[in-house]
Amino acid sequence: MAAITASMVAELRAKTDAPMMECKKALTEADGQMDRAEEILRVKLGSKASKAASRVTAEGIVTAYINGTTGALIELNCETDFVAKNDDFLAFGKALAELIAAQNPADVAALSALTLDGETIEDRRSKLIGKIGENMTIRRFKRFAGDHKLVSYLHGTRIGVMVEFSGDDVAAKDVAMHIAAMKPVALSSSQVPADLIEKERSIATQKAAESGKPAEIIGKMVEGSVQKYLKEVSLFDQPFVKNDKQTVEQMLKGANTTVHAFTMYVVGEGIEKKSENFAEEVAAQMAAAKQG
Repeated sequence: MAAITASMVAELRAKTDAPMMECKKALTEADGQMDRAEEILRVKLGSKASKAASRVTAEGIVTAYINGTTGALIELNCETDFVAKNDDFLAFGKALAELIAAQNPADVAALSALTLDGETIEDRRSKLIGKIGENMTIRRFKRFAGDHKLVSYLHGTRIGVMVEFSGDDVAAKDVAMHIAAMKPVALSSSQVPADLIEKERSIATQKAAESGKPAEIIGKMVEGSVQKYLKEVSLFDQPFVKNDKQTVEQMLKGANTTVHAFTMYVVGEGIEKKSENFAEEVAAQMAAAKQG
């Protein structure tokens, strides 16, 4: 059995970027043969990625990149908040945003097939999963490109906004911050998705029916609730966060600024997180240890 030295482990780690202990195990299994150890690690890293694929990724980051009038906003997910702060994970998100802006992939599958420094994005993702030990997914992205200016606002790494506009940079940045705080779903009431309106109408109808009032009154109550909802979720109709005496539309008009579009991502929004009971988990592990 060949002696496994610290320098051998360091050399293999430099080649594969795998965790230190995984490198030592691979070298031991390969009896000190570097090439064989590298092959073993590649198999193990791939296996790790496969095992992790079924785990929920509801944490992560939103990051943005702007180059002139071209930009991208992306949500990259992982399993825990701890990994969301990992430097390699953050760098991967930054690289993805820049690649999206530069190459305009049609969707996540197309992005995953693109190459960066000689390897596909999917291979990079799998390697990172193997190195860190958590599942990671590229959830969604939005690319902007055209004649209009762009501004982004990141609230930490959990909320990201990109705004396409014409006019004053300061006003546009204020709008991006407003969007992060107030979370509108559309620019104007006419652009609110029909399914959201119908959902609100259904809720309003059920509430109004409990009042026992005549049908014509109920109809007016429902319509009033829907109109109130539209104003609450439409950017232009919302009271501006820095001055609630005016709407966002009025603020923009005063600044001679036009917002053409925006995208907002909130990390994990809409993803069902696994509910865990720590006490039960510890008890289960202790029981399993006793059985072992």
